Amino acid sequence: MSSLRMPQSFLRRLGADAGDAVLNYEIMGEQAASLGRAGRKVELALAALKAADAEARPACLKAASDAVWAFLIQREIMGLRDRDRVVAEYAIPREVMARLGAR
Repeated sequence: MSSLRMPQSFLRRLGADAGDAVLNYEIMGEQAASLGRAGRKVELALAALKAADAEARPACLKAASDAVWAFLIQREIMGLRDRDRVVAEYAIPREVMARLGAR
C-alpha cells in the first residue's frame, strides 16, 4: 500500500498541516469526480431526450429534469452557483428547466 504525500508547495499554499491538507485534497478530488459523473448523467439524459420519439418523450423529459436538478443542487452545495452558465454550456431546453424540482 502506498501513501500519499502532498507537494510541500501545495501544503504551504493551503496553510494547513499535512494531515488536514491530505484530507482536503482527497475531498476536493472526490467532489470533482462526483460532479463529473453528475455532468455525464445530464449529457446522457439530454441526448436521450433529444432522440426520444413521442411515446418515450415524457419519461425522457422526467429523467432529464431529474438529472439536471441533481447536478445543479450538487453544484450549489459546492458553492458553484452560476446556473446560467450551466444551462448555456449543456444547452438545457426550457422545458427541462421548467420542471426542475417539480414532482
